[in-house]
Amino acid sequence: MDFGTFLIQLLNSVQYGLLLFMLAAGLTLIFGIMGVVNLAHGSFYMLGAYMAWSLAGLLGSFTLAVIVGVLLSIVFGLALEWVLFRHFYQRSHLDQVLLTFGLIYIFEETRSILWGDDVHGVTIPAALSASIPLTENLSYPVYRLFMSGLCIALAVGLYLLISKTKLGMKIRAGAFNSDMAQALGVNVKLIQMIVFALGVALAAIAGMIAAPISSVYPNMGSSVLIMCFVVVVIGGIGSVRGALIAALLVGLVDTFGKVLFPSVASMLVYVLMALVLLFRPEGMFKQ
Repeated sequence: MDFGTFLIQLLNSVQYGLLLFMLAAGLTLIFGIMGVVNLAHGSFYMLGAYMAWSLAGLLGSFTLAVIVGVLLSIVFGLALEWVLFRHFYQRSHLDQVLLTFGLIYIFEETRSILWGDDVHGVTIPAALSASIPLTENLSYPVYRLFMSGLCIALAVGLYLLISKTKLGMKIRAGAFNSDMAQALGVNVKLIQMIVFALGVALAAIAGMIAAPISSVYPNMGSSVLIMCFVVVVIGGIGSVRGALIAALLVGLVDTFGKVLFPSVASMLVYVLMALVLLFRPEGMFKQ
């Protein structure tokens, strides 16, 4: 492998890892803070991709489509938590699994009714459609660099929100001991609603920005959901920092595994997860 190819694969692995982090961060917030096993999290990724395709066609601008899509996903997350999920926080994990597994089929059927079952493409914005030359023969798309930069910006924003703001302090308090936080005057139900909507929005954003490079197709959330759970398990349930490091690690293993060891690439990520669980059953970072 020459240096140019290595650099491209490294950039691809970082971009993929950061995209996984966007998904896993929302999942680990919902799972670690609210105790909900949400198998429908991949459906929010699919929802974001389909909104990007649909809204870009209606509004004539991918940028406007993303902005409107983020707002719609937040509203959808708030409504879904208020109508359905808040009634399952104290229920068993089996009840939560059955609920969210059923939601996958509901979302897929709704998607089929609204948008059909065809594969769709989303055009990359003209301002981001160029490529940066790396060598005489190799170049790297600007849009992929934009994706990485946006994910990094959102990761920093998420860190500042949770670690440096009063809302973040309430989120951490509710995660540590919700009964004590409520006794001290924290509106735990409102915090849970905000956290759930934030998780939905992060997954939808990941779907929207991934749509131009991965296309938009039925059941696209199922494949990423498994990787999300792998990231959450490796990083540590409830740890956003762990989700970031684990996502980058998974991105490296998956990308370079497909290049260097294609015959066993599909199992390398799961081998990594097994090794982490063997030596650190709680994941690399505790909440």
